[in-house]
Amino acid sequence: MSQKKKKTPIRPSRIKRPESDAEIDKSPEVKDDSHEGEDLPEIIEALTGGPGTTLFGDDDMTGHNPADIPQVLPVLAVRDIVVFNYMILPLFVGRDKSVQAVDAALAGDRYILILTQKDEGVEDPSPDDLYMTGTVGMIMRMLKMPDGRLKVLVQGLARAKVKRFTANDPYHIAELTPIIEPEAGPLSPEQEALVRSSREQSERILTLRGISSADIMSVLNSVSDPGRLADLIASNLRMKVDAAQRILECIEPFRRLELVNEQLLKEVEVASMQNKIQTMAKEGMDKAQRDFYLREQIKAIKRELGDEGDESEEMEELRKGLTASGMPKEVMKEAFKQLRRLESMHAESSEATVIRTYLDWMIDLPWKKLSRDRLDIKKAEEILNADHYDLEKVKERILEYLSVRKLNPKMKGPILCFVGPPGVGKTSLGRSIARSLGRKFHRMSLGGMRDEAEIRGHRRTYIGAMPGRIIQAIKQCGTRNPVIMLDEIDKLGSDFRGDPSSALLEVLDPEQNFSFTDHYLNVPFDLSKVMFVCTANMLDSIPGPLMDRMEVIRIPGYTEQEKTVITRRYIIPRQIRENGLNDDELLITDKLVSKVVREYTREAGLRNVEREIGTLCRKMARKKAEGEKGPFKITVNNLYKLLGPPRFLDDEKEPTLPPGVAVGLAWTPFGGEILHIEVTTMPGKGKLILTGKLGDVMKESAQAALSIARARADLYGIDPNFADNRDIHVHVPAGATPKDGPSAGVTLVTALISALTDTPVSPDLAMTGEISLRGRVLPVGGIKEKILAAVSRGMKKVLIPAQNKKDLAEIPDELRRRITIKTIEKVDEIWPLARAK
Repeated sequence: MSQKKKKTPIRPSRIKRPESDAEIDKSPEVKDDSHEGEDLPEIIEALTGGPGTTLFGDDDMTGHNPADIPQVLPVLAVRDIVVFNYMILPLFVGRDKSVQAVDAALAGDRYILILTQKDEGVEDPSPDDLYMTGTVGMIMRMLKMPDGRLKVLVQGLARAKVKRFTANDPYHIAELTPIIEPEAGPLSPEQEALVRSSREQSERILTLRGISSADIMSVLNSVSDPGRLADLIASNLRMKVDAAQRILECIEPFRRLELVNEQLLKEVEVASMQNKIQTMAKEGMDKAQRDFYLREQIKAIKRELGDEGDESEEMEELRKGLTASGMPKEVMKEAFKQLRRLESMHAESSEATVIRTYLDWMIDLPWKKLSRDRLDIKKAEEILNADHYDLEKVKERILEYLSVRKLNPKMKGPILCFVGPPGVGKTSLGRSIARSLGRKFHRMSLGGMRDEAEIRGHRRTYIGAMPGRIIQAIKQCGTRNPVIMLDEIDKLGSDFRGDPSSALLEVLDPEQNFSFTDHYLNVPFDLSKVMFVCTANMLDSIPGPLMDRMEVIRIPGYTEQEKTVITRRYIIPRQIRENGLNDDELLITDKLVSKVVREYTREAGLRNVEREIGTLCRKMARKKAEGEKGPFKITVNNLYKLLGPPRFLDDEKEPTLPPGVAVGLAWTPFGGEILHIEVTTMPGKGKLILTGKLGDVMKESAQAALSIARARADLYGIDPNFADNRDIHVHVPAGATPKDGPSAGVTLVTALISALTDTPVSPDLAMTGEISLRGRVLPVGGIKEKILAAVSRGMKKVLIPAQNKKDLAEIPDELRRRITIKTIEKVDEIWPLARAK
């Protein structure tokens, strides 16, 4: 019900009974809060905090004896309510069967059986869709609505149980048995406690709802019968239909009151939590209103004193900042548009915070700030030589850029990509470039990046949006032309959030990045003055369009001599400082450094060298901390004690190789590697067995090598019928490691010929190259890394394709003196050079 007033409940004896159907039809519309000038009490609203529709009469209404109720009555099906005894409530009747049932009741003695549907979604309920226990009610008043529906006022008289349905059309008619409730005798102490508990819980609910309970509690206190008290409270509790039906079907008064009491306890918990939530919300609202009121007072006081308010000062500062930022006209137009929106908003709104942050970004970006390039070529060369040993090709390219920049200041920045194994100085080279140019430097790691928004930024449509990392780097550097290093560009990923490598296409294209648009800024920003430097370990995983925008500069691994010089110049002084020693407290000779490089590291870069030197420095730092006086000298004798036995030996290669074994050279992202290929033959039917987790390219090379051996069997002295009576097994050790690439063809042919002729291959020889069926030796990559690997393993000779002769220019003279390099053009040249003498 939605009553607004609380007055004494109606006594049914005061309700005027209509004398005829005509009088019923002409009766005024029944309002929920009035009846012949008297207000209906809102007990349900008091107990549950929501509107209800119930009213209770007194005992003297029961001039209706259950025994006088007819045994057959029309049935009114209701959807979402259970009617209890003594209830007076209005019902809207709209279904045809229900309307006809009401008309039939009015045509008779106005009795009707009210049954509740099990599923309120059923539009035309059958007897199976109705509960079998309901309430016999009397229609006290009826009103026809303009839309054809009926509004009836019904009062519950007695519980009744359906025996059977005698008719279902045009409306339900049921044969019933009225249920006579047992009379309650004197209350035991336990029963009295139950009655009081029910009243107290009802009063507590009223208190939590903030409703005056005096009148309502007087109604509850006036009811002494337990069954009627249970019906009174149950009819006004907000329960599910099945729970209310369970109470209706409970005949024993005290058990019924127990069920009602359980529902009251649940309602108390809900009301307590609701009251707590409302209190918290009210406190928060009161604080917000108080803060707003105080701010308005502060503004008024400042106006009286002649001071501008903080908000006006902030807007003026933003306006001055935008004007002085130097942004282009179109960008300025968008910025001032957002500023006008901010001025029209409440200062504490969430959208105002987003716009304020956006304008701060627009002001802080260096729209016109440029670092002045240091165009002294000689000085730049000195800086590069001081920071890095060797790397002549890279240094030359940087000096060329500076020279062109000096002659043409409007040139666009190049996109350099340093490719090489880990630890060769790619990242530190970027810092040296920035230092030689006199620019700010920012390193951005791309390894594992999968979200395109990391590059292009997030749109300003949700909390936490921010620009991409490119714009963040520009802001952090404070200039429009920094050196930005995109580290590990070959390790970009992609998933449902986009492809960052595709977003980099615009960033790294000088023809497009002059108007790069970040999603957060939503205005173009010029990146053409930025010098981007990328690093990668390998090029295979970089998309072709992205690679096309970069100038690739390969940085191969270092030779032993280069490692020794770098260790002496850079690594030892740095490790001495980092471990708390002085320059004169650690004595280590160049010969000993070479021994560390040769016997404890075998990599293309310098990271393991730095770890070993750091270990030596820590050992000496401990001695110093224990009170020993320096200088501390490291000799060959105590080197093994400090670092342990050597990890690699020059003579670890096999002194002789059995027939069928050849040594190949392979390139990996971590430098060159030695690759042993083993071939054995056995009686069979010409089957080729390949093991060692070979990739498709190496499998094809093995097939080609077998075809060449069969085609040239006479030349090499091989039994021409070996393919019919011999099986060939090709194996590459370290079977758990995937192997692939076009560099093993020459080695596979050599090992195969060695096995078929039972002639061993020279153990001092390593080889690389691909083959064709015509017998040509095709060029391969990574020549310097492969020769470095051969020298580090103690090889004396290397066979490379003749077309790779041009790559020998990159091999240092010191390295070439330690190994003999032979070039080959055809397969027939391999065996005379490869077989053991």
